[in-house]
Amino acid sequence: MKRVRINKGKVGLVFRNGDYIKVLKAGSHWVWFSDKVGICNMSQPFTFSMELNILLQDDELASMLDVIEVQDHEMVLKYENGVYQEALTSGRYAYWKGVTNFTFKKVDLSKVEITEDIPVNILYKPDIYPQVRIYRVESYERGLLFVEDKFIKELNQGVYYYWKNNTPVLVMKADLRQTQLEISGQELLTKDKAAIRISFFASYIVVDAKKALTENQDYKKQLHVTLQLALREYVGTLTLDEILERKEEVAEFVMSSARKKAMEYGVELSDGGIRDIILPGEVKEIMNQVLVAQKKAQANIITRREETASTRSLLNTAKLMEDNQMLFKLKEMENVEKIADKINTITLSGGGKVVDQLKEIFSTDR
Repeated sequence: MKRVRINKGKVGLVFRNGDYIKVLKAGSHWVWFSDKVGICNMSQPFTFSMELNILLQDDELASMLDVIEVQDHEMVLKYENGVYQEALTSGRYAYWKGVTNFTFKKVDLSKVEITEDIPVNILYKPDIYPQVRIYRVESYERGLLFVEDKFIKELNQGVYYYWKNNTPVLVMKADLRQTQLEISGQELLTKDKAAIRISFFASYIVVDAKKALTENQDYKKQLHVTLQLALREYVGTLTLDEILERKEEVAEFVMSSARKKAMEYGVELSDGGIRDIILPGEVKEIMNQVLVAQKKAQANIITRREETASTRSLLNTAKLMEDNQMLFKLKEMENVEKIADKINTITLSGGGKVVDQLKEIFSTDR
């Protein structure tokens, strides 16, 4: 026989002629020369080269092992001394007891909800992450959870985790922020058969996410069409001049007409209005000509008023000078002064009569 020494933290498996005989714990043991002893480290997983069921027939060996069986629809999270180590997929595993504190948490991957108490950071581990569906709902969103095409519940702000399996899972999200919808260059025909293009905007918010996303197909497009029809309906009852004068009324009618229909889409209209009215080239040219004619007429009226006022002022001045010779003489001297300002050189002729002529000009008895 031969003596075999098994150190602490290890065990020995005795095989004779290829058959398992027994397990040797720490200490000294005697075995036959033909026996083979395999040394196992108890801090490592138990690896076996023969059928595990045969080895487990030894009650002593079975009591020293934790045997973990993982089904196809399961996964087991292995922790070593409370620290996550790895995820065990389908198969059979064995770990030694007594040295390293191994703990195991089995999860059912066939479910959708992650009901097990698993920290979020563990779900992001490389060997678990591929098995997880992750959906994020922002603070300005509302989510709808569907499992196998069946509505389950609404999701508020947060991050949601579900197992990834063959069960279809869908999360639809609606933006709850105020959104502006624009109808750009909508071509319309007025009551007087003028073809114009109107750009209209409307602001709305989603108030019922479930109705908007599940009871309506593309609620944004439907709201767009509703506003178009309301705009077309009202514009068709007005002439071009009425539209240009009553733009605010057009906006009020369109919003009030579309508001009830919008609630059926799960949205609420807040405000809106006409951004632009684009006229055809011919109509625009005519409007410009009318505007120019109006401005010219206004300018002519102002000019005539000014001419009338000027004439009236001259008439009043003439009447005053007719009644007051001194005022007439001052006006005459003022005119002479204005003429003199424009003369560089004065040449006097006429001999001694020049002085008499000047006296005659400034005479008050004249």
